[in-house]
Amino acid sequence: MMFCAFEGDAGVSTGVIVAIVVALGLGTIVAVFVVWYCFLSGRQIKKSDAGNEENGDHMMDGKSLQFSLDTVQAATKGFSQENKIGEGGFGGVYLGLLSNGTRIAVKRLSNCSGQGAREFKNEVLLVAKLQHRNLVRLLGFCLEGPERILIYDYVPNKSLDQFLFDPEKRRLLDWPRRYMIISGIARGMLYLHEDSPLKILHRDLKAGNVLLDENMNPKIADFGTARIVGVDQSQINTNRIVGTFGYMPPEYVRHGHYSSKSDVYSFGVLVLEIISGKRNGNICQSDEVVDFLMSYAWKNWTNGSPLELLDSSVGDNYSRNEVLKCIHMALLCAQEDLSNRPTMQTVMLMLNSSSVSMPRPQKPSYIL
Repeated sequence: MMFCAFEGDAGVSTGVIVAIVVALGLGTIVAVFVVWYCFLSGRQIKKSDAGNEENGDHMMDGKSLQFSLDTVQAATKGFSQENKIGEGGFGGVYLGLLSNGTRIAVKRLSNCSGQGAREFKNEVLLVAKLQHRNLVRLLGFCLEGPERILIYDYVPNKSLDQFLFDPEKRRLLDWPRRYMIISGIARGMLYLHEDSPLKILHRDLKAGNVLLDENMNPKIADFGTARIVGVDQSQINTNRIVGTFGYMPPEYVRHGHYSSKSDVYSFGVLVLEIISGKRNGNICQSDEVVDFLMSYAWKNWTNGSPLELLDSSVGDNYSRNEVLKCIHMALLCAQEDLSNRPTMQTVMLMLNSSSVSMPRPQKPSYIL
């Protein structure tokens, strides 16, 4: 019946059919084009995002953390001298107070610092991603004109070196506190090496870069020289030596080779300083220069008198086993052959267990 009706009005039927076919054809072409365009656009966006991830360009993530220069100046009273709480090669550190009552530490990079721009970018990209109780927390940054400023949580007790090497303040660091500080630094370094979203080498771990909060809990700070490395990357080779002599491992000073075991070496030196209350340089007893801290520790270890290393200001309130374990562990960390040094994961096992077998340490390096 339907076929006969079309035959009865052939002119109209042909036009309608042609119009329908053309419309359907154009619609199909348009639909295919739209799908094709969206597919290509999606691929391009994903490719662009992947490229940004590979290049480590996460500045877009930090836009919400950006402070205005007016806000920072108001918080620090125009970077006044009375608000200044520290000074380094990078510039000054100022105590700030935000309008909501939050106290902040403002790190203002020096305009004449040759490493300022590099350090600024490094810290913003790195520290904003790190969340751990033993790492200082980055609250934001300011980048206006020549100003490069980092805003951190304010840590009231400042840095470990201001207690450890001060004749009076060091008495506040009894052995339980020192052991707590050693353990906290180890946890923070383990997070950087193994548990953070990125594998990070600090490259300048020292007493001046460990801050103490109101309860004397340690917080690792200053990531200006830190490096992100691949999960499978075991070593960095560089011609630009950064860090602090006395904490640098021999393979880094001599050949520019750096790895997680280099941070372990720095940790070992720092632990010996925490135990002894002495810097890793020339140390004195009875007004005579005895030796470098590393060689002094080694001599006492091999002579069977390791407890001679313990800071006398600690007094008698200490655990002999804990002190001996920490000295043993520090000497293992500071061995010249990096393959013999433990990982930070093994260090944590040593600190948390009394049954872990610890190998005999080899002679440490004395490079300063």
